[in-house]
Amino acid sequence: MDIVTQGVLGAALAQSAAKKEHVRLATIIGIVAGVIADADILIRSSSDPLLSLEFHRHFTHSIFFIPIGAGIAFLLLWPFFRNKLSAKHLYLYSFMGYSLSGFIDACTSYGTNLLWPLIDTRISWHIISIIDPVFTIILIVAIIAGVKKRSSRFSRIGLLLAGCYLLFTFTQMNRAEDSIIDLAEQRGHTIEKIIVKPTIGNAVLWRAVYLSNDTFYIDAVRTGLSKRIYQGDAIKQFNLSETFPKLDTNSQLAEDIQRFEIFSDNYVSQYPGRPEILGDVRYSMNPIGSTPLWGIEMNTNDTNQHVKFDNYRDASKQVKQQFIDMLLNREINE
Repeated sequence: MDIVTQGVLGAALAQSAAKKEHVRLATIIGIVAGVIADADILIRSSSDPLLSLEFHRHFTHSIFFIPIGAGIAFLLLWPFFRNKLSAKHLYLYSFMGYSLSGFIDACTSYGTNLLWPLIDTRISWHIISIIDPVFTIILIVAIIAGVKKRSSRFSRIGLLLAGCYLLFTFTQMNRAEDSIIDLAEQRGHTIEKIIVKPTIGNAVLWRAVYLSNDTFYIDAVRTGLSKRIYQGDAIKQFNLSETFPKLDTNSQLAEDIQRFEIFSDNYVSQYPGRPEILGDVRYSMNPIGSTPLWGIEMNTNDTNQHVKFDNYRDASKQVKQQFIDMLLNREINE
């Protein structure tokens, strides 16, 4: 999730295990430990843009890395807390703060390598947006109350409520997925793979992408008291051998395309109107649109150079208004 939520979750976890006299110190330690896992974003290469994609939310988010991550936090914080806490308590609070960094990212659609090195696969449960103010505010209120009252009870209550919220979002995701399965049946489609994920900042409007007969179908479902489907774009799945039949499979371009397909779980299509760009069809600013949020630009004239990675954020007034209208259960203008 976003770095604020990572820090707040770490603070709540550390605070929940703290002695009364340690609550404020544990909160600070938890914040620092909670964000350390995201330091993997610093792993990057000026010549290989895909390296940062592959290693963001990778080994630092594995459950097997937790003791090491806690140890890194401990070493960073020891000079500042050595006269205030024992080594045992500093490591305990660092461990608690770091412990759910991978889990909460696995709850998002971006996912993480939660079981690396046993399983080198990105795990994504798609139940919460990367930014969800409800989840974050629950934890913020809890840790503030805990600091004021010097009690771990409030953070424990906050964690319980946050867990209940995740159960709610899980239910919402299943409701949205059921609607899309029914829609596919009405269309006469056989679903080969499907992803249903929350749109930014809420658990009410869900973006759905399913594959049927080499085509991605993109729709949105609003899961209020009643459900409403907004039907969207359809776009052909990218096929390397069909699109570039003469491309050397040992070339750098072919290798980078395959790396991007693995990262995107093969939810890859060509950018509408720009065939030199491959996009991750799972993500778009428009819940029912096929214009990707990010992708890679290919230079077929030089197949031995790395692809370029870029973001394609369409924040036009029309896209924003469509999102708001769908979120508020209104008719939309096509």
